[in-house]
Amino acid sequence: MMTKLLGLTAAAALALSAQTAHAENVEIRLATLAPSGSPWMAVLDKAAAEIKTKTGGRVTMKYFEGGQQGDERDFVRKIKLGQLDGAAVTSIGLAMIDESIRVLEVPMLFATAEEVDYVADKMWPRFQKRFEAKGFKLNDRGEVGWVYFLSKTKVESIADLKGQKVWQWGDDQVVGAMFKKLALNGVPLGVPEVDSSLTSGRISAAYGSPVAAVALQWYTKIKFMTSMPMSFAIGATVVSIESLKKISPEDQKAVEQIGRAASKKLRKVIRKANEDAKTTMLKKGVTLVQTPVAMVDEFTKNALEVQKGLIGKVYSQEDLDSVLKYRDEFRAKNKK
Repeated sequence: MMTKLLGLTAAAALALSAQTAHAENVEIRLATLAPSGSPWMAVLDKAAAEIKTKTGGRVTMKYFEGGQQGDERDFVRKIKLGQLDGAAVTSIGLAMIDESIRVLEVPMLFATAEEVDYVADKMWPRFQKRFEAKGFKLNDRGEVGWVYFLSKTKVESIADLKGQKVWQWGDDQVVGAMFKKLALNGVPLGVPEVDSSLTSGRISAAYGSPVAAVALQWYTKIKFMTSMPMSFAIGATVVSIESLKKISPEDQKAVEQIGRAASKKLRKVIRKANEDAKTTMLKKGVTLVQTPVAMVDEFTKNALEVQKGLIGKVYSQEDLDSVLKYRDEFRAKNKK
C-alpha cells in the first residue's frame, strides 16, 4: 500500500512539475535577415504581439533582426547549439536542415505565383515530416518572391551576364550549379556582405526580389534589373522541437494558429510589397531591361539540364517528379 502511495505521490509530483514548467514565461529567440521596418518584420512583429496577448504573456517571441546573429548558416548552427530557438529564413537556411526543399526553387521551374502556391501546398507536409525527423518544426510557408538579376551595367544576353562579377550566396547549391553551368563569374558572399561589396565594386551584380533589394538597400547601388525572373524564392520559420517543449500544449496550439494565419498574410503582403518595390526602383532610376527571347530560351535550356543534374545531390528523382506532376496538374486544370 505504502509503495503504491509513494508511486502515486511521485507521479503527482512529476505532473505538477511539468505543469509548473509550462506555466513559466517562455521567450522564443528567433533570428532573421529581414531588417527592422521591412514588410516581413511588420507581419512577424504583429504576430508576436498577438501571441503574447493570446497566451497571457506566457510566450514571447524575440526577433534578432537584420542579420544581428550573422547569416542563415549561423542561425541554424546556433539553434542546434541551443543559443537560438528558431529563425525566419529563406530556403537557403531551410536547406541547411533538409536540402530537398530546394526542389521548389529550381530556376525557370514556374511561370506564375499560383503555380508555386499549388505545388508548394501539395509538397509542404512531406517537408514538414522531414524537418520534424531532424528536430525542427517547419511552420507554414513564407515568401521572398520572384528573383531577378540586378546589375550596374545592362544585361541583355548570357554573354553580358558572364561579364559581371555576380554575387553568389555561398551556401546556395542550386544557384551555384546554375552559375557553373553558365560559366558565370560568381563571387561567394553572405547576404550581410552584399551591400558593401556592391559599393566597393567587389561585385557588379546580384540577384534578389524587388522587396529584398529595397529593404536591403541594394537597389541604390545598381542601375538595371532583368524582366526575366530566375526563380521564385520561398522561406519559412523553423523552431527547435526541444524549445517548443517548454511551452504548454494549449499555448503551442495558439502559437501554431497565429503563425499559420501570419504566414498566409505574409504571402499576400510580400506579393504587394514586391510590386510596390519594383515601382520604387523604377522611380529611383533603375531601368527594367526587357530580357530578349534568345536569352530566356538559353537560360531555360541550361536550367533544365541543371534540374536533372541536381537529382541525387540536392533532391531525389521522386521529389522532382512530384513537383513536375503537380505543376503540370495545375496547368492542365487552368488551361484556357
